[in-house]
Amino acid sequence: MKSLIVSLLLMFASVAVGADEAPFIVPMDKDGVQRVEILGGDYFFKPGHIVVKVNQPVELLVRKDGWFVPHSFVIDAPEAGIKVKESLSQVPKSIAFTPTKVGSYPFYCDKKAPFMASHRKKGMEGVLEVVE
Repeated sequence: MKSLIVSLLLMFASVAVGADEAPFIVPMDKDGVQRVEILGGDYFFKPGHIVVKVNQPVELLVRKDGWFVPHSFVIDAPEAGIKVKESLSQVPKSIAFTPTKVGSYPFYCDKKAPFMASHRKKGMEGVLEVVE
């Protein structure tokens, strides 16, 4: 019985540790654009924490995993020059902008089934961190 309890505790601890994803620092391509691919799925975005440089062009290539559940990608930060609201499909969508202000800005899915919690409340959100 003790070994079962210890095994269960270790399993839950490993899941909790995996939830804290390391930030993905977006590299600068040869053309001066910071590009990153983002996958949205059943209540997640990968990567979930993205780091880009201020005043440098960014291109997000965003797509969804799966066929039936609708997902979107939203960043509402007009103060930083970022205002995005796109429905996602399995074909990557290119979203381009140049962040103008350092800070952390949430991105999320704004979809919601009737009588259910929103996809964002179910964990489908992440952070775009803009640094110097």
